[in-house]
Amino acid sequence: MISPGTLISNRYEILEKIGSGGMADVYKATDSRLNRYVAVKILKAEYSTDKGFITRFKNEAQSAAGLSHPNIVSVYDVGDDEEGRHYIVMELVEGITLKKFIEKKGRLEIREAVGIAIQIAQGMEAAHDKHIIHRDIKPQNIMISKDGKVKVADFGIAKVVSSDTFTQTAVGSVHYLSPEQARGGYSDERGDIYSLGVSLYEMLTGQLPFGGDRDVTVALAHIQNEPKHARELVPSIPYALDRVVQKCMQKHPENRYNSASELIMDLKHSITNPDGDFVTIDDGSSVITQGTKKFDPAEFNEIKAKAALSDMAEHEQQRKANNSDSKILREEYEELDTIDSKWEKAITLISILFVIGVCGGLIYLIVHFLGVSNIANIATTPTPKIEATSTPTPTATPTMPLTFPMPNLYGYTIEDAQKMMAVYSKDIVVLDADESVFSTEPEGTIIDQSPKPDSSILFNAEVKVWLSAGPEPVDVPRVIGLPQDAATAALVGKGFEVSPVFEPSDMVSDGLVIRTDPANGEQAPTGSKIILYISSGAAVDYTVVPSLIGQTKEAAIAMIEQAGLTVGQILEDYSEDQTEGYVCKQSVDANKTAFNGDAIDITVSTGPYPEGYVPTPTPEPTKEIPKGERKYYIAKYETAGLDNPVGEGEEVFFSFEISQDGKIFFVVVDYNSGDIDMAVSRSRFSQGFTFKLYTDYNDYGDLHEGTAVITAYLEGNNLESQIITLEEFKE
Repeated sequence: MISPGTLISNRYEILEKIGSGGMADVYKATDSRLNRYVAVKILKAEYSTDKGFITRFKNEAQSAAGLSHPNIVSVYDVGDDEEGRHYIVMELVEGITLKKFIEKKGRLEIREAVGIAIQIAQGMEAAHDKHIIHRDIKPQNIMISKDGKVKVADFGIAKVVSSDTFTQTAVGSVHYLSPEQARGGYSDERGDIYSLGVSLYEMLTGQLPFGGDRDVTVALAHIQNEPKHARELVPSIPYALDRVVQKCMQKHPENRYNSASELIMDLKHSITNPDGDFVTIDDGSSVITQGTKKFDPAEFNEIKAKAALSDMAEHEQQRKANNSDSKILREEYEELDTIDSKWEKAITLISILFVIGVCGGLIYLIVHFLGVSNIANIATTPTPKIEATSTPTPTATPTMPLTFPMPNLYGYTIEDAQKMMAVYSKDIVVLDADESVFSTEPEGTIIDQSPKPDSSILFNAEVKVWLSAGPEPVDVPRVIGLPQDAATAALVGKGFEVSPVFEPSDMVSDGLVIRTDPANGEQAPTGSKIILYISSGAAVDYTVVPSLIGQTKEAAIAMIEQAGLTVGQILEDYSEDQTEGYVCKQSVDANKTAFNGDAIDITVSTGPYPEGYVPTPTPEPTKEIPKGERKYYIAKYETAGLDNPVGEGEEVFFSFEISQDGKIFFVVVDYNSGDIDMAVSRSRFSQGFTFKLYTDYNDYGDLHEGTAVITAYLEGNNLESQIITLEEFKE
């Protein structure tokens, strides 16, 4: 009796029962050695002494243990404990079977069904590459994890493909069985493709292509009947996908897909080109042109004989089961949706007759080659007497192979390699050779191994691996002071990737490299990223004054502070343009430049002038400072690095203003004519401008030596502001 808390082989603690099949129960358990959840499949007690079942059970472990793929349930361990319980330890997949998923949804969405089919085919492809055919592909053996990963499970009747892989009995689930499996003939990878086609048919339509009350009826339908096209049942199924299903379910294996990779390609193509006619089905054998298969009398009588014998076997089995008060084996097999053991008995009888025929042939050969006299001697040789014993002589339990092909560990970490090898044998040790080598492979991944892949290895062998130390480090070259393009070329030439970052600098000109990270002279792995810090010019500590006219007092204050400025005086005055409570004046015009922190005064409207009110006259502008009393300053406006806005053959007018100490000064350029505006050609603009300038009116106060901001205007539009240093010009 297996219950929660039962310990299997002093390692696997049973937590709960999560499934049951025809010959085994599945439990969720804890692996106390590796501290992880696993699924433990335990052969049912009534079969634990049956060599056939034990062999089949171990065959499942051997078939799956050699496979490592994201779409195949991994096998970690296999064995039997002191209680005589035979078990397989597998990856625990938290989720549901595809069968229950279909039952829950009725039928699946097109992309959903195709995505699941592709993942199943990828798992099949991995098995087929190892020359292993599953032979029981069906939704009950497909697990879907909570994160949507699809995994193929239950390799209980899998076989290694060879030229003589004949199915002595009809194995697999009858509703998903290929015609050649139903006949008991040669079966290869294309049998799995047929079963996947039936599973895809069920995903798309919500029903099976063939039904029936008896297994033999369904098996015969697979051999001789054509199913309705999936598109007939669900018209929304795309034409191309319907053709894929048809090709998978061709009666003759040579008319199906030759490999799972071909099937995967067409499944993907059916999504991108749903109405395409790219699926080829051989003429004369396609499901479109092929009629109902006709049996010759001998073949049909053979299948009828199987059915008759299976009925006799069923009654006999029921009688024995009732007498022994045990579970009915037939019901267990139906629970797994497999063909009854009656098929096996029918074919067994045929096999016995075949063996008798072979023996007769051997006797004939002996007579022919040895002669009658030798036969006479043989005939007179006394026959050993066989006596029955009350206790049968025990036979050796089938053992696992001593060796297996070494898997390819390249590209894995040593931890992943240890887990992979533990699937084959818990006695294998994976050791780090402690000889790391510089490589383009990621650091810590395996780049060499001993034994080499595909060589024979014992189940208790020692595996040595060599790990990558990552790319060999290279000195970072000095690129400080170089233009961005030249610095990038130098770093790329050393095998680095470059990530540019721009930041202001008062010391390094715009566009030149300030520094690198890692710094020059340090070492960094080839292919690593070097951060290149590039100057964006001097730090700008000025801002643009927002437009405050028409805003409420509160909104205007918020806008001033958001621009990095401070609120100066808040005045009140009558206004004919703005209603009461709204800003009607600001001390610095909108879109002008000012230093961060400069104060901006605002005037809030108290409404229109009252009737009879006479406003105070606006004072006359202060007269221009006499030329002899003006102070002149030298300033430079750089145009290097700016897009030239002047076209060929054009002359564009520029004007300039100076911002200093929060005040704006319109300046007159002493440019012979003395005009504020200058007509500038394209070549003249590229040279930049050096000014001898002076203030226009003295009511703003004078300019002085020191830092200021100069702004250029191209025909009234702000071009760019630059920080400059004013120096007084003295003749």
